[in-house]
Amino acid sequence: MWLVPGDGSSPVVDALLGRFDAVLDDLGSLSAGGLVDADVIRVLDAATTAASRVAAVQCRTVAEADRRRLGDVVGARHTHQWWARRSRMTQSEANRLTRLGVALDAPQHTEVARRLADGTLRVEQARVIVEAVGALPSHVDDEVRERAEAALLELARVHDARELKQLGKRILDTVAPEVGESHEAKRLEDEERRAAQSVDFTMVDDGEGRCHGRFTVPSHVGAILKRTLLAIANPARHSSDDLRDGSGEWKPSRRRMGEAFVEYVERYPVDVMPQTAGVNATVVVTMTLQDLLGDHATALLDDGTRMSAAQARRLACEAGIIPVVLGGKSQPLDLGRARRLFSKAQRIALGLRDGGCTARGCETTASGCHAHHDDAWSRGGLTDLANGRFLCPRHHRLAHDSRYAMTVHADNKVNFVMRT
Repeated sequence: MWLVPGDGSSPVVDALLGRFDAVLDDLGSLSAGGLVDADVIRVLDAATTAASRVAAVQCRTVAEADRRRLGDVVGARHTHQWWARRSRMTQSEANRLTRLGVALDAPQHTEVARRLADGTLRVEQARVIVEAVGALPSHVDDEVRERAEAALLELARVHDARELKQLGKRILDTVAPEVGESHEAKRLEDEERRAAQSVDFTMVDDGEGRCHGRFTVPSHVGAILKRTLLAIANPARHSSDDLRDGSGEWKPSRRRMGEAFVEYVERYPVDVMPQTAGVNATVVVTMTLQDLLGDHATALLDDGTRMSAAQARRLACEAGIIPVVLGGKSQPLDLGRARRLFSKAQRIALGLRDGGCTARGCETTASGCHAHHDDAWSRGGLTDLANGRFLCPRHHRLAHDSRYAMTVHADNKVNFVMRT
């Protein structure tokens, strides 16, 4: 028999939960390794459907708990806080399910709740549909909202939650084209305004040679940056050695994208940078002449941090820095010549002459190479074709690594040998 709310427990619920636990125990004891392929698929599909159905029960019961304010017993301000404490879920996870449960409890979302309960809809799909219908403008009548929800439920048969979210933003174009266009224009304007107002960038140096940061930019800027980094990280631009780490394993995509970001920053053309106090936004590196020419030395950046002399020499070939070389009495000896970076025309000529990286055996094409000074610019070398060559990023690093000796051969190819 069923008991009145708040009065003990029900033997019917006891029996249902007992059967539920028994089935889960039986499935839990099932050895997946001993199943044939067809049964692995069947169990996986059934478990996925069951997860949706269990989530529907969670939503329905937490909505009831919210209606009865069961969290008041322990002084919880919100039902999701009470539930999170009982279940050891995070408050954000409990809050998402509680909000969905309360929304599905409303009469206008009965069909979404039914689809979730029978396992044909996933939790995130249900949330996307509810939010998409709720985001429709206030002047849209109930009939249009019902058509929008029905259309999204049909789309959910073939689209996951992420795709469904994008489709939901334009659902009015399908069910009410006469209001869809103006609504989308206003929505995009609102999104763009919020994006512009929330732009953010933070960067922190950890004192161990690394810098960490995070940023928030409009979606189109993120897309541009991602496309740019993907182009730089394109495996076709790099040799097999570039794509492997020190242990010989393939570098994960996150590392390759990080290296692409470093290359993007280091190779940004200085001549298009805005000026601050009359000079381009460059980094000034200060070092003595002895340090500049030495193998084991350091250089001081204008923000107080340091880098190795080898790194400074490498960056002087292409990156946005100005070496300020000091003599014995700290008098400036060289503040930079008229042209430090190879021009676009010079790079084209180098590409025609070298064809790509000039390191023997390297197949990196010209588009993936840096322009390197044979006689280092930091040591008075000129920025002309006779003193330049193409090297891929990896071999460019080796050219400025004091542990390696670079030899130029008669055919203009170079090779690197580790010093003993």
